Amino acid sequence: MSEQKEQNEVLEVKDDVLEEALESEQTEPENESEETQETSVETEENTDVSNEAEVLEKAEATDEEELDAQIANLNKHDAAVLLVKKAKHIVHDAEHQMEQCKLLLSDDLKDLELAKESLKKGGMDECEEMLETLGYNGTDDPDEEEEVVVFETKEEVPPVYIRDVSSGKFTGFILALVFGFVTLLGLAFVATQKLGIALDLSKIPSVETGNSILSWFGSLVGTPKPAIGGALVFAAVLFVMWIVYTIRVSLKAGSNLQVAKEELAKAEEYAALKGTCKDEMDSIDSHIKDAVKTLKTYEVILHEQKGKLKRIHHLEKNENEEAAYHAKSLKEMDDTYDLIKNIKEFLNTPMSEEGKLSGKSTLFLYRAKNRLEKMIERLY
Repeated sequence: MSEQKEQNEVLEVKDDVLEEALESEQTEPENESEETQETSVETEENTDVSNEAEVLEKAEATDEEELDAQIANLNKHDAAVLLVKKAKHIVHDAEHQMEQCKLLLSDDLKDLELAKESLKKGGMDECEEMLETLGYNGTDDPDEEEEVVVFETKEEVPPVYIRDVSSGKFTGFILALVFGFVTLLGLAFVATQKLGIALDLSKIPSVETGNSILSWFGSLVGTPKPAIGGALVFAAVLFVMWIVYTIRVSLKAGSNLQVAKEELAKAEEYAALKGTCKDEMDSIDSHIKDAVKTLKTYEVILHEQKGKLKRIHHLEKNENEEAAYHAKSLKEMDDTYDLIKNIKEFLNTPMSEEGKLSGKSTLFLYRAKNRLEKMIERLY
């Protein structure tokens, strides 16, 4: 019985092992399928992003082509109005992007100031004090911290105001009235000269005089009636007014189109200048972000160096005699001083020169990062 019981137990163990093996085989394909699905999802996402970029580029090109086509099919005034709207949109978009960039840069400057304060309190000030306490010779002429202007433009781009274009209809109407009145007076003068009537312009002509003048105009078409003459005079005056109005509106439309093209060119130039300033601010933004990251790493390393210097002071510093530090301890002091010197060189260098990223600031940040990397490599 005992032997059979042992055999049953062995069989049960084998069954359990087989079930575990089967479960593991079933789980592995599921995991592989999940990984395959994740990879396919990432591929689809990347494809979607590239497709979206292509669609945006095609949409912008299509918008420009459609705008040109619309201008070609419009009269001069409507084309000028459309160009002015486009110019205003360009200026508004450039200013909006600039404001967004300024807000982003403002946030970056706050982060930079916080990183500076945290670096000082997190280890740099105490490391300097400890080096001085240990009598390290490298601290005889420490660098003094200065006020640094992070970003400052040389001169602001003057704002651009896009002029609206008028149709010229109102001034055309006023001119038409003036020329119509002058035409009416001229016709009346011609009629009085033909009739031998002395026309007194200081008072309103009588009804008889008016009828005589209108009848003369009617006689020109063979019907000496005041009504016919009045209709001829009204038609002549209206025709002159229409010609003056049409010429005025047409000339205004031509000048409007020229003005609109000039305003569009001015808006594009303004957007290009704003874009240059924005590019400089973007480079400053990237520089500050890199600086903040570097300062945080310096804070961690100097915090660690602070502990090492305290250990050296506790174990090797002799208050009564001149301390004879171990070579490794001197190396730690050198490294600490070198770290502080490099990061202070960067902090005391302005980040902008005439509105552009300072080459010295870029160089000092590179040196500080390079020194930090060497320190980290030595630690590991």
